[in-house]
Amino acid sequence: MTTQHGKVLPILQTPENGRYIPTSKEAQTRTWERLYPQFRTPSQSLGQRKAIGCVALEITQRCNLDCTLCYLSEMSESTLDIPLAEVKRRIDEIVYEYGPNTPVQVTGGDPTLRQEDELIEIVRYATERGLHPALLTNGIKATRELLQKLAAVGLRDVAFHVDMTQNLRDEKKRLYVSEEELNVIRKKYIERVRGLGIAVIFNTTLCSTNFHELPMLVRFFRDHADVVGMCSFQLHADTGRGVLRGRPDAIEPRNIIRLINETLGRTINFDVVDIGHPHCNRIGYSFICNRQAYDLWWDPEVINKLYNEFAGITLDRRNPKQAVKTILRHALTHPRLLLKGLPFILVHLWRMKWDLLRSGFKVHKLSFFIHNFMHAECLDPERLDNCAFMVMTPEGPVSMCLHNANRDLYITKEFKVNAGGEEKVFNPVRQHKREYWAKKLPTVQFIQPVRQEEKKAPAEMIVP
Repeated sequence: MTTQHGKVLPILQTPENGRYIPTSKEAQTRTWERLYPQFRTPSQSLGQRKAIGCVALEITQRCNLDCTLCYLSEMSESTLDIPLAEVKRRIDEIVYEYGPNTPVQVTGGDPTLRQEDELIEIVRYATERGLHPALLTNGIKATRELLQKLAAVGLRDVAFHVDMTQNLRDEKKRLYVSEEELNVIRKKYIERVRGLGIAVIFNTTLCSTNFHELPMLVRFFRDHADVVGMCSFQLHADTGRGVLRGRPDAIEPRNIIRLINETLGRTINFDVVDIGHPHCNRIGYSFICNRQAYDLWWDPEVINKLYNEFAGITLDRRNPKQAVKTILRHALTHPRLLLKGLPFILVHLWRMKWDLLRSGFKVHKLSFFIHNFMHAECLDPERLDNCAFMVMTPEGPVSMCLHNANRDLYITKEFKVNAGGEEKVFNPVRQHKREYWAKKLPTVQFIQPVRQEEKKAPAEMIVP
């Protein structure tokens, strides 16, 4: 029986429609079986520690920015917000597919453009169903008051997307001209969420116009690790609207890892854990103490053993102190963990000893995430089949890269909605655009994945 804040989750206890809710272990087994054999390794998190990396729940296609690099499509602004009943049905589908404790990205467009009461209800419902909701937003409408309300109904994370592709302007309507200037906005968002008990992530799209500022961004996030728990660098992918095309050769995962480590002056290990296909995601964890970074995964063999020992244990990133207590409680009730973990922890403390003293024993966790999206014309079926980042559609979960490449075909498709016991067909296309779309639809072809050895990507579209 799963509970949240002491309350039994109705759908997980007695689903009204009779559908079976898998346990976390059952959902993981299902994922493990779909992975290609070469990716079923001891370092693979999918299928062993989680059923999926995360699932995107798109609740609107509207956005209040016009980015030079955009994952939305031509028809995005011409579609209606999907009904609340359908949003809840998709939340239920996430539970049926991946089980409880699944991370869910409440996203869009920008989800804060939905009515406030609906956004709060969506987060509340996802939490009640045992999921872990995160808000993905550009932050413009994500006020402290709204974040407080969302935190009260179970919001776990907020991911602010701030970078030069957004053409942001200051109070005098002057365009920001560098990522360093945009730190003014990042600092404002950090203060807006400080003390709310929500884990904070910053998403940055790396492209030709800002890649040279990556070292500055790494230093900024390091220096604000007291609030920022993750910085996610998303590699430019040509999938939708915008004016930026292609990707410089330098913007590839291994080069980014090298630059992060050179900037920190330490080696952060990004090869301890795989999340789906190794070309798609890389993650490295660090402890930040006295503005110095220390690799959390300095001994990969021990880390993977400890991970297995903590199978089924959920740590709440919103409350680091509680997470530490959970780890200690589990370790004290499993003596063999002390034999494996204590030497590992003591080495950490010894390495950080002087910085611990200088900082007053203040230590923060900062993870560096690299997400390597694919160009629409370079979809690799092997990567799609082993995807860790899905989006929930009316017909079930789809790899995000496949969805981005064919967004118009997914977001304009009619579907049935059951509201108040009455089933109706919902047409997502706005009334004034339906005739236009009906004429254009026959000319829009579904972009199919093609193995990279069968179709060579254009030189300006390098896919690592």
